[in-house]
Amino acid sequence: EVCRNAVKCGYEVTSLSRRGVSPDPSDSALAQVDWVSGDANDAATVEGLVAKADAVVHAIGLLFDVESGLSFLSPVVSYSNSQPGAESTYDNMTRKTALTAIAAAKKKAALPAMLGRPMPFAFVSCAEAGWPDVPLGEQVEAVSPEWLKKYLAAKRAVESELMEASTGQLRPVIARPSLIWNWRKLDVLPVIPIFNAASALGVPFVDKTVRVEDLGKAIVAGLRDGGVSGVQRYPEIEALAATEIPAL
Repeated sequence: EVCRNAVKCGYEVTSLSRRGVSPDPSDSALAQVDWVSGDANDAATVEGLVAKADAVVHAIGLLFDVESGLSFLSPVVSYSNSQPGAESTYDNMTRKTALTAIAAAKKKAALPAMLGRPMPFAFVSCAEAGWPDVPLGEQVEAVSPEWLKKYLAAKRAVESELMEASTGQLRPVIARPSLIWNWRKLDVLPVIPIFNAASALGVPFVDKTVRVEDLGKAIVAGLRDGGVSGVQRYPEIEALAATEIPAL
């Protein structure tokens, strides 16, 4: 969705992933993306791509890593049917890949031509990363399974690194969606009303769910709008998704 919306806005888009292929060859917008296969932990690969970019989006992650004991559920929870590899831990897949991209973005931001122009960097975090900031959040996390604590630790490490770099080098756009869904992801649909009802009733540690289409629009809008910076929860994501983004 990020790639699709960026193309529609007139950007030249490059996607780095293990597969390096379009998830939907019939999509005319995605056909315009340069799909690159590679290792997002390889600094040289990432630096080469970021050096040619005006903005960076990090959307790499997984819900159940190989240490969680639940990785067999990945084909169910992953819309792309992604299969974790032997090294697919939260630390490797989320923290290390993001820090590699952040280092590359900071390197470009330090160039003389970039001085005074912070590079936009979007990161897909999660609503639960903000539990320490809401009532009962810390208590809920304390009784959470160990895999979830590790998942959140990786997300927060990236958020912290981005915010430290927001003093002139980067402009972080940290999206914190709760459950992400669309109408084709039937297995998650039964729990959507539960999340949304809890959020509407004011349960502080449960956020309203976010459609993946809205998240993609919001990220691109946030990259385009120089006034957008920091954490974006579901109200901000919805507002950004509703923004009319003119083509370049």
